[in-house]
Amino acid sequence: MTDGWDDSAVAWIAEIGEEGDFGRACVLDAPMLARIRGRGFRRALDVGCGEGRFCRLLQDLGIGTVGIDPTDALLRQARARDPEGAYLPGRAEALPFADGAFDLVVSYLTLIDMPDAHAAIPEMARVLAPGGTLLVANLSNLASAGAWLRDADGVRRFRLDDYLEERAEWAEWSGIRVRNWHRPLSLYMTLLLGRGLILRHFDEPVPHRGDPAKVALYRRVPWFMMMEWEKPAG
Repeated sequence: MTDGWDDSAVAWIAEIGEEGDFGRACVLDAPMLARIRGRGFRRALDVGCGEGRFCRLLQDLGIGTVGIDPTDALLRQARARDPEGAYLPGRAEALPFADGAFDLVVSYLTLIDMPDAHAAIPEMARVLAPGGTLLVANLSNLASAGAWLRDADGVRRFRLDDYLEERAEWAEWSGIRVRNWHRPLSLYMTLLLGRGLILRHFDEPVPHRGDPAKVALYRRVPWFMMMEWEKPAG
């Protein structure tokens, strides 16, 4: 079954641009970069790099980056914008790198795209060097299990259902139609803790700028989550 990314690549590139969409530009970029800046990271892997925007932000911090993604059209766009960058085809479930190859591994809103988290998370931990950091931003598990609906009284409320059921659903916006995976938080925590990783930071970031109406909506429900995990040094 297709995941929709090949057909949605052109619309995605237009939606993201160089500044990012609302979630990235107004919510996640600042706290993600704050967890990275000044930490001395030397070599980073961006798992699901798409058009390479976050790789370029990492390079601006002086970090050598490799981006990997399964969608050819997005990789072509990444290479066009960054001809000297390293952007490789591949999937998180089978990363083509040696054990401990990176001191920083980033999954920026890509866990929701990975069909097999049971394979992808161990792979990300495998290529992480001892003492290194796995930095994750993902759609909140609450957000991925629900939707905004308008009640009979006309009030818009968020409805949550089937939270514990792992499942794939189609998400559509701005000409993009892709398959996203909902999983309960416990599944991710079990997989990450099972690799011996140590949780160093957790956050549910809120918008720090943007259209007031959209900011207010994003503050009603935790839309994103961030996790920073450390691989023990020995």
